Amino acid sequence: MEAKAFCYYQRVSAKKINRILALIRNRAVPEALNILTFLAKPTKRSVLKTLHSAVANAISLAGKAKLAEADLYVKKAIVNGGPMMKRWQAGPRGSATIIRRRTSHICIVVASKEGVKK
Repeated sequence: MEAKAFCYYQRVSAKKINRILALIRNRAVPEALNILTFLAKPTKRSVLKTLHSAVANAISLAGKAKLAEADLYVKKAIVNGGPMMKRWQAGPRGSATIIRRRTSHICIVVASKEGVKK
């Protein structure tokens, strides 16, 4: 059984989020939550929120009696680049320099382990 959660238009670059997602891919959900809780990066907040949402979706789909948080693992965690907001800053000799404010879309899929009844 699988459950997904998405988090769109986060105001952080996909490169920074991908470093965090690499730490939790293919890990058990309690272990991934533990890693994210004690990680010293401020961009972990949106990843933690999305992981909580994916776990809640899985428990809601299966029912509380059938599935627990410990029975799940992070099957897939990906991030894609979203739209960029373009701003201008004064450059040398009266020219303008573009500033790209990047956004990202996060997708986390959790699945139940093999031995758990669905």
